[in-house]
Amino acid sequence: MARKMLSDGELNNAAAAEEATETHYDFDLFVIGAGSGGVRAARFSANNGAKVGICELPFHPISSEEIGGVGGTCVIRGCVPKKILVYGATYGGELEDARNYGWEINGNVDFNWKKLLQKKTDEILRLNNIYKRLLANAAVKLYEGEGRIVGPNEVEVRQIDGTKISYTAKHILIATGSRAQKPNIPGHELAITSDEALSLEDFPKRAIVLGGGYIAVEFASIWRGMGATVDLFFRKELPLRGFDDEMRALVARNLEGRGINLHPQTSLAELIKTDDGIKVISSHGEEFVADVVLFATGRIPNTKRLNLEAVGVELDQAGAVKVDEYSRTNIPSIWAVGDATNRINLTPVALMEATCFANTVFGGKPTKADYTNVACAVFCIPPLAVVGLSEEEAVEKAAGDILVFTSGFNPMKNTISGRQEKTLMKLIVDEKTDKVIGASMCGPDAAEIMQGIAIALKCGATKAQFDSTVGIHPSSAEEFVTMRTVTRCIAYKAKPQTSL
Repeated sequence: MARKMLSDGELNNAAAAEEATETHYDFDLFVIGAGSGGVRAARFSANNGAKVGICELPFHPISSEEIGGVGGTCVIRGCVPKKILVYGATYGGELEDARNYGWEINGNVDFNWKKLLQKKTDEILRLNNIYKRLLANAAVKLYEGEGRIVGPNEVEVRQIDGTKISYTAKHILIATGSRAQKPNIPGHELAITSDEALSLEDFPKRAIVLGGGYIAVEFASIWRGMGATVDLFFRKELPLRGFDDEMRALVARNLEGRGINLHPQTSLAELIKTDDGIKVISSHGEEFVADVVLFATGRIPNTKRLNLEAVGVELDQAGAVKVDEYSRTNIPSIWAVGDATNRINLTPVALMEATCFANTVFGGKPTKADYTNVACAVFCIPPLAVVGLSEEEAVEKAAGDILVFTSGFNPMKNTISGRQEKTLMKLIVDEKTDKVIGASMCGPDAAEIMQGIAIALKCGATKAQFDSTVGIHPSSAEEFVTMRTVTRCIAYKAKPQTSL
């Protein structure tokens, strides 16, 4: 039986005709890319009765145009291994804090980078095998090799031995993710990306990080927490452009408080290999020497080798696949989800888009992805987590006055340890409706707390409902339901006024 297609939220008129003249395909769906989004789409489509094939490059911790692995960036060289290293780095500060809690730590406490690295590799191999089993259990046929689209309903897979096999499919899904990029700075070949940073053979005692995004501040925190000297260079006055300015300022203070050397409004001009390491010349002419230089300067959609332009699939200037609200390209049989579309480049968003795709195409439930109130976290130390609008975004989009509630405090744990590191929590409220339209937190366990707050915002919670909620005591989380006093009221069309 033919699957029904959708266009602009309605059933495609061509679907009825297609039912009468059904073409035989090898698969109902063929997915290129077995990362989080691709695997989710393949499994859920198969669960809805579709015959599904999927292809992925051979496994390797460091990706290239010819190697990758089932599980994709998040599992193999992204969120998961990064979080493992964050956990490892956090113990450095915990050991310092433990002394004032009565723990007598005598002598030097050594950090074994190679041991942690092996444990990390063991874990991503375990997850790689789990993802393969998930596909097998859903009866999805996995092909190891590089996929490219050669027609509206045809995918060519170049296998490991170089042979090429073509498969036809009623629907093709692009789920190839994104790839780290390097700026064209003289000596850029001496620098690494986040891929290599997660698999360095030797621990860098001197590290330089270029970039002000979440990957940059996370790796700066990781290496500093493990004992390295770290210099962080970024173009703006504060790191984490696009996040709430007040939170950005606190993250910067915390990074400095942990011993990271910040170089705002500074880039790198040249990298030179020397006997002592990599000599780095900044845009201000200063010279530094490092064991490793990390370029964390953004990612680009991984679409270059898919043959999309030849097939007629429209791309934007960054190389991202253009799609509609249902993740459908301008070619009716070709769809795309995840970072390859450059919408919100987060693993849970790719999972959402993949679920919506499977429901739409094979589940009989046309579903658009909902990008409102998507929570996210930056796993610097301590972490930052947000959901909804920042203060700046709220003012920009406001149809009325905005109320800002903040609570800054020294966490209870720090009062004993002596660590001078503030936690900041913030709620943004629409004065007219009393709805909470934004929340953010920088401090220990921010991500764990913000996930619960995200549910409240998704449900349209008001400030009055926050206030009527009984807190858990003693906890940092209870501050979100005890902020009674307005920190500032921003009149409609006025610019935000913060304490920066």
